Amino acid sequence: MALKQELKEFMLRGNVIDMAVGIVIGGAFGKIVTSFVNDILMPPISMLLGNTKITEMKVVFKEAVMNGEEVIDPAITLNYGNFIQVLIDFLIIGISIFFVIKGINKLRKKKEEEPAPASIPETTMEEKLLAEIRDLLKKD
Repeated sequence: MALKQELKEFMLRGNVIDMAVGIVIGGAFGKIVTSFVNDILMPPISMLLGNTKITEMKVVFKEAVMNGEEVIDPAITLNYGNFIQVLIDFLIIGISIFFVIKGINKLRKKKEEEPAPASIPETTMEEKLLAEIRDLLKKD
């Protein structure tokens, strides 16, 4: 029973819930960025490169050996196009996260910089009398 209670406390702790929400939102954000790169950003770039799909760009080291429709020996290629596309995904996600964290830090800094209003302590009767005595002694 103690293990069940300990697990419940762990699962309901604020950090775990925040982390779970962050992972879900991060996964969705990754899909959005991937779609943006694949469907919006890469087609114009492909058109500029001569109507070539970026993901299909490769360097062929050895052509495939075919016997009709049958592949006897597969081609050996360096598929750099897909790497470029994944790299662009990563850069967009990294830059986006940088600006989100920068904004959060800016908000936190503003919150920390706001000083609490300084309260002026009231002078006691004793302090007032001492101030009067001081002033009278200065006159002499």
